[in-house]
Amino acid sequence: MTEVMRAAAFAEPGGPEVLKLMELPAPQAGPGEVRVRVRAAGVQPFDAAVRAGWLPPYMSSAPFPRVPGNEFAGVVDQVGEGVTEVSAGDEVLGFSLLNAYAEYIVVPGASVAPKPAGVPWEVAGGLTSGVQTAELAIDGLGLADGETLLVHGAAGSVGTAAVQIARRRGASVIGTAREVNHDYLRDLGAIPVAYGEGLADRVRALAPGGVDAALDGAGGHALEVSIELVKDRGRIVTLVEHGKAAELGVRVVQGERSAERLGRYAALIAEGAFTFAVRRTYRLEDAAEAHREIEAGHGQGKIVLQMR
Repeated sequence: MTEVMRAAAFAEPGGPEVLKLMELPAPQAGPGEVRVRVRAAGVQPFDAAVRAGWLPPYMSSAPFPRVPGNEFAGVVDQVGEGVTEVSAGDEVLGFSLLNAYAEYIVVPGASVAPKPAGVPWEVAGGLTSGVQTAELAIDGLGLADGETLLVHGAAGSVGTAAVQIARRRGASVIGTAREVNHDYLRDLGAIPVAYGEGLADRVRALAPGGVDAALDGAGGHALEVSIELVKDRGRIVTLVEHGKAAELGVRVVQGERSAERLGRYAALIAEGAFTFAVRRTYRLEDAAEAHREIEAGHGQGKIVLQMR
């Protein structure tokens, strides 16, 4: 008898309403792989783009029904031949290409890291995108001690991580966000500034010595301001305007995710040395509502699906 599982999946691309709770065959771990019973899975704009029909260039195709989600946390329940670093019963967090919005996921053993006991499931499940994207972006910018970084969308999950990583490296950070999130950014160590007309002048007033680099998590006007303020366009990374990046001479995030990096930040959270906020959790069957919220933008912290 085929083992089945619940998953939030879609049979054809479209709006959030195409995400349905489905019963699908449960995957089985093969050589070099582990199967994880998922407890929580992060939701991000990448997932909404996949649901709408987009696939990243490194993924030529994916069968339908298609299960979004590329970050998760849970308990290992199968270990394939050749895997020695993980055992059944281990609590882990990890990353994938797709398939995390489900009760079970199979990934290479090298794609999971131990979940510290002090890290809640919902934080662990949504951690990988924020910290991995932020560190890869900041590495690409070559940010150094004493420099000034401008972060657009600083209250979101990637922005929250980027502010803290930059501060840990000795940089000053100016973060754009709605005024309701300004105290939150101050607590993270950033200097907050409001969006809207006159943004470039407000940033200049806060950074009379200039802005050395920018991380754009908002796109549109925010990217225009970054280009106006940063002399070297090669020190601007956009997380959202991928189609314009080459034309404008700005960067996109490059590099590989790693379990080592993920485990390192999970340990910092357990120690109380790093903050990662969860905005709201949804049940697996409410994945469509989670997508509606993620597409609305401008929220503080991470949206996460929790399994029963």
